[in-house]
Amino acid sequence: MPDANSLYGPLDPAPDAGWTDARPRMGFFTDTSVCIGCKACEVACKEWNDVPGSGLDLLGMSYDNTGALTANSWRHVAFVEQPRPAGHRTPPFAGNPTAAPASATSAAVAAGTTTDTGTEPGVPAGDPAAAARMAAGPEFLGMPGAQPPGRATGVAERTDFRWLMMSDVCKHCTHAACLDVCPTGSLFRTEFGTVVVQEDICNGCGYCISACPYGVIDQRKGDGRAWKCTLCYDRLGAGNTPACAQACPTESIVYGPLDELRERAAQRVATLHERGVPEAQLYGHDPTDGVGGDGAFFLLLDAPEVYGLPPDPVVTTRDLPRMWKRAGLAALTMAAAAVVAFVGGSS
Repeated sequence: MPDANSLYGPLDPAPDAGWTDARPRMGFFTDTSVCIGCKACEVACKEWNDVPGSGLDLLGMSYDNTGALTANSWRHVAFVEQPRPAGHRTPPFAGNPTAAPASATSAAVAAGTTTDTGTEPGVPAGDPAAAARMAAGPEFLGMPGAQPPGRATGVAERTDFRWLMMSDVCKHCTHAACLDVCPTGSLFRTEFGTVVVQEDICNGCGYCISACPYGVIDQRKGDGRAWKCTLCYDRLGAGNTPACAQACPTESIVYGPLDELRERAAQRVATLHERGVPEAQLYGHDPTDGVGGDGAFFLLLDAPEVYGLPPDPVVTTRDLPRMWKRAGLAALTMAAAAVVAFVGGSS
């Protein structure tokens, strides 16, 4: 039964493409909460697929030097610098003394400790929290922690600044508009449910570029042909993991059967919610969305627009059948009007 958001086809893309021995649908789950922005995925993708270098441009966008997905950047690590409300950390000057000074003995008693620091904290008696901090003596701050932000201190003590980092890639949509509009068959659906460009038969028409709701596909300058992520189709056929997922040191990029990845992602979101990260959400995982769900989906820590993703993508070929019907009806109406005018004029 055709889906409302597709030019044709059910929700199981590989059998729909004619594969009689289709494998389980494979894909990516990218957990941005553990992405460290190392760009190992970008480098691994370029090395394995022999993608040309895209330069070391200073774009003024933090440490982002590729800017977007292009014909020469099949993986793009975005850096989003974000200020945080003051409520995410201890308010300035909270607990500081405001009354007359007290002796070190009073401070120690108020703090519930007898540690002799050799100083006079000067905090008011009856304020155990402030006294405890000051009577305990100097605190060694040391080097920055190795744990993720907030893991050791709790959500309320996080700083007022954070980086959001995400490794973006082709979504390998269930209902891929690029497949619908390609006139040469250069784009095809693999037995793994992914979408691949055969560059040797691409004629450079560019229809797929305007059809992609995510703006993923791009033409290479001096070449004219369309290029994008293949999900390392050659590696999949040999039973290997795609290069980017293989190189990711934090397992932010996970490769596997799509059904299993969706279960894993749901568990991860639940865990983050329990740890005090209510903004954690999945993007592209829903089979009922405007593209039938993505083969590469994400866990985000903010709205999709913050990462440069469309909030509600829809396959751009959805309305083509209706448009052609209306165009045909209009043509028939004009032909009928011409016949009526001709017959009426001759009589």
